[in-house]
Amino acid sequence: MNILAIETTGHAASVAIVCPDRIIAEHSISNQLTHSQVLLPMIDNMLTTAGFDKRDINLVACSSGPGSFTGLRIGAAAAKGLAFGLGIKIVPVATLDALAYNVSYRAGAIVPIMDARRDQVYTAVYACHNGKIQQKTDYLACDMDYILAEAAKTGENVMFLGDGVAVHHQKIAAHGFCTAPATHMLQRAASVGAIALKNTHHAVAPRDFAPFYIRLSQAERERDCRPKKETI
Repeated sequence: MNILAIETTGHAASVAIVCPDRIIAEHSISNQLTHSQVLLPMIDNMLTTAGFDKRDINLVACSSGPGSFTGLRIGAAAAKGLAFGLGIKIVPVATLDALAYNVSYRAGAIVPIMDARRDQVYTAVYACHNGKIQQKTDYLACDMDYILAEAAKTGENVMFLGDGVAVHHQKIAAHGFCTAPATHMLQRAASVGAIALKNTHHAVAPRDFAPFYIRLSQAERERDCRPKKETI
């Protein structure tokens, strides 16, 4: 079972090929180029350097959100295109689940936070013991003070990770919570693929794969706030 994993929900674009016993290849980039510029060339380069043909791929795994609206759509379009072309299915993987998996080597509470702007983060609280992760809250779009309070309620050693750490590091430190090392801080396609390997039964046809947003986009929020025109 070979899975091509795609992660485009945050600052880093990441792709990986994973199988049950190892990560075969993983390429990531975090620069000023848009995901639409780098994603497909990165996939082609990874397959070439790994000696893989697209036909060697059995499933596509894609980080399904929450995250950047543009990034989610780019990842979904790439996953759908590849899956349609190869006649295979897509395994959706929640972005926050994959982030928490980055640090599943430690015991305690894990709190991934993704910068959602407007003074909010996308987040959830997880408990990790003996390498097993359990989600303790719903997926949330909330302010930082709320998730800090939720983290304190766990009564465990708490680790924060995700691109929201750079925005809110002072508050995290003030509460005495630790943060993940840089090598595990951001989204990784390998984590998306590792979770997909455990959930192949969740695979869906390409036409049925859709990103998970939590909240409306800025354009949709602004549209809903416009005064409605009276009709005669």
